[in-house]
Amino acid sequence: MRPSLATRWLVQFHRALEGEAEVSTELREASLQRQLKRWTSALTGVVVRSLEALGLSAAAKQNRGRALPLLQQEYLGQDVMAFTPGPPTWRFPVAVAELENAPDDKRVAYSLWKTLCIRCQLRVVFGYRPEPSAGPPLVSTLATAVVGELPAAVRAQLDGETLIVIGSRNEASTFPHGFFQAWKLNTNIGRFEWFTRA
Repeated sequence: MRPSLATRWLVQFHRALEGEAEVSTELREASLQRQLKRWTSALTGVVVRSLEALGLSAAAKQNRGRALPLLQQEYLGQDVMAFTPGPPTWRFPVAVAELENAPDDKRVAYSLWKTLCIRCQLRVVFGYRPEPSAGPPLVSTLATAVVGELPAAVRAQLDGETLIVIGSRNEASTFPHGFFQAWKLNTNIGRFEWFTRA
C-alpha cells in the first residue's frame, strides 16, 4: 500500500532539511537566535523543495507559480500552494502550506482556519515556539479553538490530510531532529495526533 501524501511529504521535508547544509545552518541559526523572519524565509524554500520533490509545481514568495493562467507568487493568501504539473489551467491545488511565526496563538489558529477552507489533498500549518515543550499545548489549543468549533458533520467531510508542524529552538538536539514536531488531524475525533515520517 502506498504511503499517504502527508507521509510522503514529511519524508521529503526532512530530506530537504538534511540534504542542504547551507539551508540547514540558516534554519538552525535563525531558530536558535529567534530571528523569525529569517526562519520563515528559509523554511519557505524548504517547503517548496519538498513539494517539488513529490513532482508538484509550487508557488510561494520568491517562487512564481506557473500552474495557473495567472502567474504569481501566492494564491488565495496562502504562503505556499502546490499543483499537479502541466500547462496552465484553472485547477484546484494539491497542497497548501501556511508558515506562521507569530507568538500569538490566534494568528496560528487563523492560519489553520485558512488552510481548512481550501479544497486540497494536503494542508500544512507551521508554527514556531521557542521551547519544544510549548508545541503540544499549542496543538491542543488549535484543536479546541478551530477544529472543535466545526460541526461533526462538517469535520467528517474534510477531505485530504491536515498537519501542524511546530518548529522550535532545541540546543540539546541535532538539527533537524527535535527542531520540528508534527501532528496530523484525526477528523473522526477532531484532535491532532503525533505524526512521524516512519
